[in-house]
Amino acid sequence: MGRTNDLPVLRSLEELGSLVRRYPDLFVRWSRGPRTDLGAPGSKDELTGVRMPGLSANPLAVEPWWEDRPVELWVARRLHDYSHLPRDKGPGVRPWVLRGQVEGRGPDNEPLVREIRPVGWVDERVIADAQAEVDRQEGTWGPLRRNAQDGDAEMNGDAGMGDGSEDARADDL
Repeated sequence: MGRTNDLPVLRSLEELGSLVRRYPDLFVRWSRGPRTDLGAPGSKDELTGVRMPGLSANPLAVEPWWEDRPVELWVARRLHDYSHLPRDKGPGVRPWVLRGQVEGRGPDNEPLVREIRPVGWVDERVIADAQAEVDRQEGTWGPLRRNAQDGDAEMNGDAGMGDGSEDARADDL
């Protein structure tokens, strides 16, 4: 690990994977960093402006169903899912890893984390390596992204998309 702004820099998927194996309470947050974020009482819902009871972050902990697959691939996918945020949110937004406790869930079902302990910045090279790792997989997958112009979500993969059958109606429930 190198150091930037008093925070270590994680320089490889292997290094980040090693941390994920050791600490189950790791999250990644895409923002301008702990100096900016830790002064806020929590994230704010962009749609309503409501202040939430923690910072929105994405868990890095490997789910049990992943079984013995490579942790580095898991981490690559978690990083890749939100790799569009620096382009969408503007200059200075980049990923950093933190430890903390989940206080609740945000409107996109993301964990809201409190008691935050910054761990390190994620180097740009790790994001490039994550992209390359995702590209090597057989399936197609892109980052989760909301279209800022019309509010529609753009998502690749099959998360929440069903099996192609007709949508359920309220009368059917």
